[in-house]
Amino acid sequence: MRIEIYLESKDKKNTLIKYNYNYMLSSAIYSKFVDLEFFRNLHESESFKFFNFSKLYIKHINNSNSEGLIANKGKVKFILSSPNQYIITNFLSGCLENPELRIGKNIYKITQIKEIKDPKIHKKEEINTLSPIITRTKEEIEGKLKIRDLAPSPHFFRNLEKNLIRKYILFNNIENTNLKVNISSEMRYVKEKRILIEKYGHKTYNRCYLMNLSIEGDAELIKFAYDTGIGEKNSMGFGMIKIKENK
Repeated sequence: MRIEIYLESKDKKNTLIKYNYNYMLSSAIYSKFVDLEFFRNLHESESFKFFNFSKLYIKHINNSNSEGLIANKGKVKFILSSPNQYIITNFLSGCLENPELRIGKNIYKITQIKEIKDPKIHKKEEINTLSPIITRTKEEIEGKLKIRDLAPSPHFFRNLEKNLIRKYILFNNIENTNLKVNISSEMRYVKEKRILIEKYGHKTYNRCYLMNLSIEGDAELIKFAYDTGIGEKNSMGFGMIKIKENK
């Protein structure tokens, strides 16, 4: 299930959208869950969260500075997606109770929420990224095991496939699946991003990619990728995809 949330600054003044807002927007989404026990279990889980959000879309950019972009009247929107309908309905209930959303220091009015109709999924789809993809690997460096962000390569794409199948198995509480998927790219459009996540005073720089991809396999698995995102850190705003309408 996928919804689009429209926001406007509470006082209709321009707002500064910081470049590295992922953690702030993730926290804002969590703040709307009305089932506190569900929120606590989800937030504290070390496993996949099974929700995903897009970048912030700014209707009119007035200006920019070293910290971020200036949104005219604070008008922005984003997309929230999950294969778990309870996550979406929980968020919606919180928005009905209090139609405001705090992202960092900015307070926004929730002016509109639209449900996005699911696309018809085929066994092969061309997709665009609505937020950058990250996938990582562990490797030994100077005798220590370290995590390294991968650049697009055969290893990068195989990691995306394995990660998607692992998420599907865990979400459906099954031991294994025969569903298959192949993810690739002709690399016609690749844009590297470096996003800072600052959480509890700890800074992590994430090398990630906006790009066009091809995904081929079982339609059920492709639909799951559409709902939950591909790659890692989906609940921190990475890996949201859109099915290309004109192929």
